[in-house]
Amino acid sequence: MSASERLFVTQSAVSLRIQRIEQSLGKRLFTRSKAGAELTSAGREFEKYALSLIKLWEEARQQIAIPEGFSKSLSIGAQYSLWPRLGFRWLDGLRANMPDLSIRTESGLPDRLMRYLIEGSIQVGLMYTPQLRPGLTVEKLMEDELVLVASWADPTLDLTGRYVFVDWGPEFVHAHAIALPHLTNPGLTHNLGAQAAEYVVNRECAAYLPARYISRDLKEGRLHLVPDAPVFPFPVWVVWRDDLDPELAEIARDTLALVVEQADANQEAIIATLREISENDEIEVLGETPDIQRE
Repeated sequence: MSASERLFVTQSAVSLRIQRIEQSLGKRLFTRSKAGAELTSAGREFEKYALSLIKLWEEARQQIAIPEGFSKSLSIGAQYSLWPRLGFRWLDGLRANMPDLSIRTESGLPDRLMRYLIEGSIQVGLMYTPQLRPGLTVEKLMEDELVLVASWADPTLDLTGRYVFVDWGPEFVHAHAIALPHLTNPGLTHNLGAQAAEYVVNRECAAYLPARYISRDLKEGRLHLVPDAPVFPFPVWVVWRDDLDPELAEIARDTLALVVEQADANQEAIIATLREISENDEIEVLGETPDIQRE
């Protein structure tokens, strides 16, 4: 996304603002060509101070925005798939443990959440594919178990014409092609993550979805586990800003740990059920869990 689109201004306005900063500093911050713009050595040096200014602005904005009756604030971001039955329950725990905590939430894809974390717009993020950045701490939170489910009772692995491929990333794509070649390229691919659950529930089709996310659909009979289907573990990460208030960070971590413990228990129950209905109780694992993306 270009700077003008992110700032909701014209490209000429962005260029004028950069020119004024360069004039004030007496240094060129960018070298410009038809291929785009790159930071100069002065620009790379100034970037550190620019990020610090953004951080101070966000801190001031959030502090001023704390409503009357609250003494602390926390901004949390998460991917859409991680809010139901994980992020929302974390909010419940935080509000119960810290009644004086004001909370603001954001939703978005990993790239957007990482940018918000770097800029200080959010202080902690839940996501599937984080990136290592200075000033941020990345911790593995849990494994989301991707299980094969169908919207009709007593499904089998013969899903020809009924299977929807949900793209969970390159590791999943590769392992899926090896373990389930007959379900490769089914003609319909979703890059919607767990949002594809609504599509599957309302149509006679099947897909791989997170057990945590669709646990209620399984219990209420809207979705059904496919026996003998392999399982793919997909890690969930939590990213913290290092400058988060230590006391607040400790309470937030402890509260999140309890939510994860419950989510793990729910997933284990679903995997146990899958073993019970399968001929082979040693459920195959589709592949290794993806690592953190690095620059």
